[in-house]
Amino acid sequence: MSDFRYNTGDAKVPWAAVGESYGADDIIDVVRFLMQGEAPEYMSALHDVEKAVRALSRLGHPPGKLSLGANVSRLEELIDSSIGSRGSVFVTNATAGFEIAFRYANLSAGDEVIIPSITFIATMSYPLAVGAKVVLADVDARTLNMDPDDVARKITRKTKMIVPVHIGGYPVDMDPIMDLAKKHSLLVLEDAAHAFGGKYKGRALGTIGHFGAFSFHEVKNITSFGEGGVLVSSLPLAEELKRARFLGLNMQKKIPNWFYDVEALPGKDGPFVASNSSSTEIQALGLLRQLARYDAILAQRRENARLLSARLSQCHGVLTPPLGGDGTEPTAHLYCLQVDPKIVRGGMVALREKLDRRGVTSIPHFAPLYKFEIMRQLGYDTAKLAASCPVTEELFPHRFTHLPIYGLSPQQLDYMADSIIESVGELSRGA
Repeated sequence: MSDFRYNTGDAKVPWAAVGESYGADDIIDVVRFLMQGEAPEYMSALHDVEKAVRALSRLGHPPGKLSLGANVSRLEELIDSSIGSRGSVFVTNATAGFEIAFRYANLSAGDEVIIPSITFIATMSYPLAVGAKVVLADVDARTLNMDPDDVARKITRKTKMIVPVHIGGYPVDMDPIMDLAKKHSLLVLEDAAHAFGGKYKGRALGTIGHFGAFSFHEVKNITSFGEGGVLVSSLPLAEELKRARFLGLNMQKKIPNWFYDVEALPGKDGPFVASNSSSTEIQALGLLRQLARYDAILAQRRENARLLSARLSQCHGVLTPPLGGDGTEPTAHLYCLQVDPKIVRGGMVALREKLDRRGVTSIPHFAPLYKFEIMRQLGYDTAKLAASCPVTEELFPHRFTHLPIYGLSPQQLDYMADSIIESVGELSRGA
């Protein structure tokens, strides 16, 4: 109901909702892209597929709707049943979900938003764009997540929102965050981009704050053909969020001689103007297929993390990530490896160099936000920000990196563990 479509019904001169449909040649190109190859056997099989698709195209017909249709509705219903949300909204990406939540908060210049010092730039892009002040909270040394004690120290009368980020899919300590939000009448937006399917004390991540947004970008545990996101809210906003996804169109209310009305939507402190983050039927179909096997994907990631930790926990100078327990379940999107630079000489920089030489990939997600030029361009005192986040300053350059945890054979997992143990041993001996 949130999407505008002409609906002329049966007519001798109809008005199609889809301007130009996809035909057999288009579909064949998609197959070639999704299943790539060059061998003669591949080319022969591809020829058979092309013949079959052309035959099918003569018997079938293209869909009458390519965005916000039945597949999107099915996906949203499945998300709701999976995590216990109400009125989830499938959008173009998690960043678009964040933006809807920020718009609902009526975020504007002069307001302050507290986010962790280590996260992806998308977490703070909208606040920066509207001139709100981004206040960076330091991180917990064990989890790399927002430190609730530092959040408490940095709340002012101008603070409007807190945005905890479940880095790598490990849950933020949400109870003290929600206590602070209640005490100061603040909104909480969970950046759950890494965290679909995770739990904190038995509660689904993304559903604990007032808003939560998940990412289904290509690098996440599951994807909706490369991009996509879902926004959920614990507030009674199901219909409003559907309309916030598509410019505030109200298909239930019409102005004279037209199909719909357009409305500003009710925000926390007043109405807000919606933007467009409509998602497609193909994206939804792709995510529905991957969701159907997500339990197995999560189980494999968690098992790989457990096996890797079992090996590395015996390595002096290495600190393995927490694996959950007591109702807290990470998604194992990233595996965080930490070292003690006092034992492992040269710290993480030296270890990463040795791992690179052994062919083991590692990436220190993410650079502290105050390191980026955009902060200086917008007038932030980056030296002051760095000084306000001492744990971040010590962790990022010296102690941690993230390792791949999925899509690995048992042999690759063992090789990675062996490489880390050997490299740490060499550095501990000064080699």
